[in-house]
Amino acid sequence: MSGAIILTLSMGIRHGFGLWLQPITQAQNWSRETFALAIAIQNLVWGLAGIFMGMVADRFGAFLVILLGAVLYALGLWGMAYASTPLMFALTAGVLIGVALAGTTYSVIYGVIGRNVSANKRSWAMGLAAAAGSFGQFLMLPTEGLLMHWFDWQIALVVLAAAALLMMPFAWGLREPQLRIGAGHVREQSIVQALREAFQHRSFQLLMAGFFVCGFQVVFIAVHMPSYLRDHGLAPQVASYALALIGLFNVFGTYAAGVLGQHLQKKYILSAIYVLRALVISVFLWAPLTPMSVYVFSAAMGLLWLSTVPPTNAVVAQMFGLAHFSMLGGFVFFSHQVGSFLGVWLGGFLYDRTGSYDVVWFIAIGLGLVAGLLNLPIKEAAVVRQPLAQGANA
Repeated sequence: MSGAIILTLSMGIRHGFGLWLQPITQAQNWSRETFALAIAIQNLVWGLAGIFMGMVADRFGAFLVILLGAVLYALGLWGMAYASTPLMFALTAGVLIGVALAGTTYSVIYGVIGRNVSANKRSWAMGLAAAAGSFGQFLMLPTEGLLMHWFDWQIALVVLAAAALLMMPFAWGLREPQLRIGAGHVREQSIVQALREAFQHRSFQLLMAGFFVCGFQVVFIAVHMPSYLRDHGLAPQVASYALALIGLFNVFGTYAAGVLGQHLQKKYILSAIYVLRALVISVFLWAPLTPMSVYVFSAAMGLLWLSTVPPTNAVVAQMFGLAHFSMLGGFVFFSHQVGSFLGVWLGGFLYDRTGSYDVVWFIAIGLGLVAGLLNLPIKEAAVVRQPLAQGANA
């Protein structure tokens, strides 16, 4: 429950950043690329910092990592509200919030789950935590919209900064006084050995490539779809309802993916998700753009939104065990965030130069088909290691 609430606040606040694109750029007289670059930096920093946050959480537990993340989140949101230059906006909305997200989202929370839930229930538990967090995204989007309606955009961000600090008491519920790697597991590799093993593993490489595509698609849509809809004459509340629907249906999608991962090979689940995303985007672009078509698209994308996360993380744990799970999951997530960087930045860059998001939509479709193919050859079996000589444990 504590992990779900932390994910609710962390991912819920982050899920609504697209609502601030036009208010901030219009108030500051910035281009959309300026806003998009800061959020792109946020995603890249989130992925990079997630590797190191994962290392710390693997070694010392999640409690202190989440406390630090909550404080940085609040500082970043406050700075996002009052940054007066693109550089300060990039440092606060980009760097500070990026590090904060690394300490308060999936790599760290799933590490606790992996260490404390048996293998036969791990995929289900990850899906359940993600589903609970996704319901928070559904709740947070209308909340953020109301805050912007009641106050100006700066005060709304300050209120969210205070909300981010609420993660701190819930971090107490994720303490691991006697950190254990999992029943029957020992730390039989050093960090360097674990990294060498993973990056030489073909299935790990393919998993990272697929997750790159996930990041490109979801962050482009989350950040740029509100502006895309307003550009086409739809009312601002349509975007708020659309993002809320994504969060709501994400609850069902992530939970279903976690449950299916207990019964089916996860690579097939992942492949199907990426191909279905490409299909849903294609139909959305082909159909007439109306509020109803937006809501149907949002519901369909919501089912596929973060449903990649439970099976992806479960495959990492299944292949390499739990000793370095948060760290290796952090590397996979870094690939996701490189995709996020490109998706959100290209959206702003190409819009400013072409006046349209069409090219990026088409790229998202093509990448979805590629990711569907890349996941099919993945081998989910645990790696076979040679026994270490006595005393060689790192």
